[in-house]
Amino acid sequence: MSADQHGFDTLAIHAGQEPDPRTGAVVPPIYQTSTYAQDAVGSPRLGYEYSRSGNPTRDALQECLAALEGGRRGLAFASGLAAEDTLLRAVCRPGDHVVIPGDAYGGTFRLFAKVAETWGLDWTAVPLDDLDAVRAAFRPGHTRLIWAETPTNPLLNIADIPALAGLAHEYDAMLVVDNTFASPYLQQPIALGADVVVHSTTKYLGGHSDVIGGALVAADDGLGDELTFYQNAMGAVGGPFDAWLTMRGIKTLGVRMDRHCDNAERIAQYLLSHRAVAEVLYPGLESHPGHETAAKQMSRFGGMVSFRLAGGAEQAIDVCNRTKLFILAESLGGVESLIEHPGQMTHLSAAGSALEVPSDLVRLSVGIETLEDLLADLDQALGAS
Repeated sequence: MSADQHGFDTLAIHAGQEPDPRTGAVVPPIYQTSTYAQDAVGSPRLGYEYSRSGNPTRDALQECLAALEGGRRGLAFASGLAAEDTLLRAVCRPGDHVVIPGDAYGGTFRLFAKVAETWGLDWTAVPLDDLDAVRAAFRPGHTRLIWAETPTNPLLNIADIPALAGLAHEYDAMLVVDNTFASPYLQQPIALGADVVVHSTTKYLGGHSDVIGGALVAADDGLGDELTFYQNAMGAVGGPFDAWLTMRGIKTLGVRMDRHCDNAERIAQYLLSHRAVAEVLYPGLESHPGHETAAKQMSRFGGMVSFRLAGGAEQAIDVCNRTKLFILAESLGGVESLIEHPGQMTHLSAAGSALEVPSDLVRLSVGIETLEDLLADLDQALGAS
């Protein structure tokens, strides 16, 4: 199904998901198998020989991911970090250098600082909304990637994707964009110049907090072929049921994201006027320093809201412990609303580093529940804190 002939919601439901030719099943089957009978020695049927190398259910998901992101090749993995690790191993070599966000996701920071660094990959963390700082961090001949998140996790900073792409390509480097927070429904990094898009499909793409997965989408066939080789060689693929659950979630991505955005916009406005809140971090607010850039490259501003408490870390932790509908839990992007304290939860790995997040920060993953119920829950948690 050609992405230039159909709208986003149609692609989400149909791309890679044609009815099964043998039975007519409308939903792609779960091919729960490890191996495949071959027609003759060296002649696998339809190219399938072993499910690490290829599986029809995973292939359906991969085709759908590529269509949604407007890329040439989609690849599904066992987790977002498995996707990130495979990408780094495929395109970087010892002695190479990567520019990462000054407020990168804690798991990404840990991958660079505790894993990739041990095999010779160097990195520099800079605020990616400061193009002068990004340029100053470049090491010509060694910088291989700019690794961007936009919005970032958890401070919701915005990076200018076309500007970063131009800068990366000027130095013969690549731009990688983690599009997890925005999802392809709200932002299309490849159309804006990115070379690779990264996802934790656990989050908005899966959307129901019931599956772990990751993805890469490559902008060109050559890179797609290289990543496919490493996907098979490293083997960090998810199972067919994981792929099936992710596709099930993707079908409703558009309608879910509309509701996530509706609720998050209202909650951000509510927090902005609350006496207990010192600062609200949401790119949909005109006061946000990245608002204009976000408005240019996103269709809406997403379902993630972070805020800082006037009473400091103790009050932030207290608010997290007091909510009832907002579930105290890590992760994000599910239909249910979550609350967490990044400093002691998702971003604990960055503690003591230059990427340490403020101790008074609270992060919300705003779900699709009835808005008035969510506001009432926040009101009682903040009022009692």
